Amino acid sequence: MNQQTPANPANGTVAAAATTAPTADAAPAATAAVETLASHYRSIVAGLGENLDRDGLQRTPERAAKAIQFLTSGYRASVAEAIGDGVFDSESDEMIMVKSIELYSLCEHHLLPFIGQCHVAYIPNDKILGLSKIPRLVDLFSRRLQIQERLTSEIAGAVMDAVDARGVGVVIEASHLCVMMRGVQKQHSQMKTSCMLGLFRSSQSTRAEFLRLLE
Repeated sequence: MNQQTPANPANGTVAAAATTAPTADAAPAATAAVETLASHYRSIVAGLGENLDRDGLQRTPERAAKAIQFLTSGYRASVAEAIGDGVFDSESDEMIMVKSIELYSLCEHHLLPFIGQCHVAYIPNDKILGLSKIPRLVDLFSRRLQIQERLTSEIAGAVMDAVDARGVGVVIEASHLCVMMRGVQKQHSQMKTSCMLGLFRSSQSTRAEFLRLLE
């Protein structure tokens, strides 16, 4: 097993920035945002003809506001925060893959969820990511209003930039409730997207190895 050490700016490698501590204004700002969102949800529920004084709905606007804040928390996070100090020096030059990362996101067209799995592989270039950092990057970009095509590219680009990888491959397969619950109402359809960067795009053998590992 190759010895792995944290990247160190003193020896010419650059680690991702440490997580920034919350400011004193963060909590009041978050509370104000929830209150603003809750007021909009009250209007939506009332617009549906429902009675907001009904027992089951009295706290629904606040619950929905907190839920949408969590589901879009990727807007208030950064790649540097997600990675932290999880970049390590390594002599490994073989493909590294993390498969079947659970993924939940919101379609930006209808604000309905799409749910699936993300598979990420990369070929190191003297640096590797800590294992937990790839799922954290998936969560960061998933917790925004998204389309699957862009989400796939954003994850691949973040991994590529984080470790200056020789290549990155990302595949997402997901079911979209905007297609299942409304519109064409196709319950068994699934969308697959891919993004290949570096050697995964230029080398047929690298791409073939990646696709074989997905089987």
